[in-house]
Amino acid sequence: MSGFFRRFFAPRWQHRDPSVRHAAIAQLDSHKSADRHALERLTHDEDASVRREALSQFEDPSTLLEWLATHDSPELRARLAQLLSGSVPDAPPLQQRLDLLDTLDDHDLLVQLVEGGDNQELRLAALAKLDDEATLLQQARDNGIAVVRHAAAERVSSTEGLQRLAREARRDKVVTRKARERLQRQRADAAETQAQQAARKRLLEALEAHALHAWEPLYGARYRHFVREWEALTDTPSDEQERRFQEASQRCRKTLSDHETEGHAQHQAIQRQDEAARTRQELVEALEDAVASLQQASQLTHQDIDSLRAQQRLHGERWLALSDHYPPDEDIQARYAKAQAQCQRIGDAWDRVSTQAQSLEAALRDDHAAIDACLARIDWPNDLPPTPLIQEARQLRNAETADASTPVDLSALRTDLDKLENQLDRGTLKTASRLYRQIRQHLDALPNASRGDLEARLKRLGARLAELRDWRGYVAGPKRTQLIDSIEALAEDNQSPDAERDRRHRQLVKEWAALGDAAATAALSQRFRSASQRIHAALDDWYQQRDAARNRNLEAREALCEQLEELIAHPDAQADPDVLRQIRDRAREQWQQFSPVPREKAKPLGQRFGHIRHELQTLIDRRANEIGDAKRGLIAEAEALMEADMPSTQRTEAAKALQSRWRALGRAAKGEEQMLWRHFRGLCDRIFAAREAERENRAQKAQARLDSMQALIDRFDAWQPQSSDDSETLESAVRDAEALEPLPGGRRSEGMRRRWQGIVRARRERLAQLILAEQAERWTRLRPLLDAHVNADDAALRDDQKADVALPEGMPQDLQDAHAARNAARREGDSEAANHELNRLVVQVALLADEPVAVQDEPLRLEVQVARLNNGLGQAPQPDQELADVLRQLLETGPIASDVWASRVTRFDALFGVIAQRAT
Repeated sequence: MSGFFRRFFAPRWQHRDPSVRHAAIAQLDSHKSADRHALERLTHDEDASVRREALSQFEDPSTLLEWLATHDSPELRARLAQLLSGSVPDAPPLQQRLDLLDTLDDHDLLVQLVEGGDNQELRLAALAKLDDEATLLQQARDNGIAVVRHAAAERVSSTEGLQRLAREARRDKVVTRKARERLQRQRADAAETQAQQAARKRLLEALEAHALHAWEPLYGARYRHFVREWEALTDTPSDEQERRFQEASQRCRKTLSDHETEGHAQHQAIQRQDEAARTRQELVEALEDAVASLQQASQLTHQDIDSLRAQQRLHGERWLALSDHYPPDEDIQARYAKAQAQCQRIGDAWDRVSTQAQSLEAALRDDHAAIDACLARIDWPNDLPPTPLIQEARQLRNAETADASTPVDLSALRTDLDKLENQLDRGTLKTASRLYRQIRQHLDALPNASRGDLEARLKRLGARLAELRDWRGYVAGPKRTQLIDSIEALAEDNQSPDAERDRRHRQLVKEWAALGDAAATAALSQRFRSASQRIHAALDDWYQQRDAARNRNLEAREALCEQLEELIAHPDAQADPDVLRQIRDRAREQWQQFSPVPREKAKPLGQRFGHIRHELQTLIDRRANEIGDAKRGLIAEAEALMEADMPSTQRTEAAKALQSRWRALGRAAKGEEQMLWRHFRGLCDRIFAAREAERENRAQKAQARLDSMQALIDRFDAWQPQSSDDSETLESAVRDAEALEPLPGGRRSEGMRRRWQGIVRARRERLAQLILAEQAERWTRLRPLLDAHVNADDAALRDDQKADVALPEGMPQDLQDAHAARNAARREGDSEAANHELNRLVVQVALLADEPVAVQDEPLRLEVQVARLNNGLGQAPQPDQELADVLRQLLETGPIASDVWASRVTRFDALFGVIAQRAT
């Protein structure tokens, strides 16, 4: 009962009957809290009309939007659409609806607002929130406001959308026109973009091919032209294209940089070679000037010889250093050898003077008769100024040999007196003593009346000479005492090393000898000699060891010289300059290692070794020049090879042979070798680069042939012949495929060939079927003529009316001949033979249609097969030709009765129908 009472006293909006609930909604006020709650519950009612009526009581669309997020229903959407579109009187103001539209993202509601909004601004605002092109297309085509249609059409951007818009927007010509214009612009832009992409692709391929080429005079200009064309293109390249462009540009820039570096290196090498030539010229001129200055001097002293030898040694070392890098020319080498020979001649003459100096001084002091012998042993060159000692000897000899009647030159005596006074001022005692004796001899040869003031001046100078001698003795006395004390102390020293004692001993002896005869006494000399002898006795073992070591070094140096002289005397014509340089440097190291040697052998052996080194360097320079000439010849061959018209593989093999010959030659001078190698390597690189470029070109052509073959296969794989006239299309494709041969080797090429052969075979089979079907269709066109002939044959057999059948227009020549033969057979033919031939033709068509033959026709089947082989010379004829022959024979076979024909024509129709059906 309680449930009954609850239902009885329940509100009407909770009644079971939907109509009662629907009616109760009118009594509810949405502004009251309880009624509003009831209305909210009724919006979820199970009856659609109740829900619709309940929603109609709400006028705030924001509340409905909140409900839409939690529970969706068609009635709720419909009420929202009414309120937002302004289609009901209780709709909110436009501005409020626009504000709510900013937060709305429901696609269906937005579409309804665009289509049914009461305001243009509302529709445009809703359209702005839509981005579905299908919806935009629909609004541009069907919306009732032109501005909305135009705004929607402006946002359609795809090609397909514009095509549909131009085709379907018949309501608005403006939309159609703008869609067509935009479509044309897009097509033009696409065509331009495609053209630029094609241009970019061609440009990129050309730049990559250019990057593989070797340098040439127009290499840089072409590269810059490619870069300008690339930058002039307005489309945006892909990442892959940009990467390929940067890689190709980097290779081009590297080629240009390598060429600039090579040119700079060659320029520097040429400058260094010119600098070396100028330095050699300066060295030779310096030696020649040194020799010329010695020849023009009045006297030759040891300072002049030391300076000359120092210059000779210094210039020789610089000459050898230059020769290691750049070989000298023949003329400068000859001048240098001549200058060295002159220096050596002067050095040898000075060595002879040094060796005979003591003998000549003794002859001047004690025995004048021995002067000539000493001068003869010295053999001083006539083109050189004499040394002071030689000059004194020559003057004394000339004075003694002069005739007594020959008057003495008083001016010469005065000059000699001036020289004597100058020497006394400088303190040169020995030279002044010799000159004093010469002047004394000349004055003694003069008569007393002629001596005059010369005698007095000579006496004054003689007194100064005696005073100088006494002074030297006074000064030399303490020095001698000091030297004696030092040498005696050295003789008693047993702690110092033997080498140090020997060095000190030699120094003391040298200082003692430098004092000459000043303050010299027999007792002091005896004490000095006694101490020196004791030192010699103490160092006797050390002297023996030293002498033995010096002798061993001497033998080693002599053996070294003999080996080098043997090498120079019998040089290898193919000797490597580097090996000769190693021999030279090693010989120098061994020469310095084998030191010291006996003093009397050191100088001549050193001169011998110097001459050997000079000859060895000459040999090195000659071999380096020969190798340089040979390598320049190889460079000329490489340049000729570059211009030769031959395959790249043959040119490359020839370049490799040149490289082998280059390595076998050895090395030229260092600087020249580097310059020649850079030139030769550049030529070889260009040859190999040309080969790589040709390989790349062949690979590109092979790839292009593969791509063309693939395109041909794809095109004809999707193509099917539709008539027999398409056979020419197939044969043209076969010729195109043959023109693409030979394809590059590989599995892909073999697969392409097999696939193409399969396609050609299938298409030819299809063409054969089409031709056969066309022949079968000729039966349909030929059927009325055959029926006319049969009627004429039947009339002739029945009534003996042998009338000819008229020839239709447009008949082929073979059928015209068959038609004439059929008319003739009607008058002269045998009906039985014609019936047999007709049965045979039925069997033949059945065989062509691959249909079974009747049992009674089995003998005819064998006959037909034998005839087909005989006609084809052992091979079955082509089906289309055979079928054409059957039609021709069928037309010329007669006369045939109508009942016989009627019994066979149905079979013919069926067989030809099968043939035509199989072909289609």
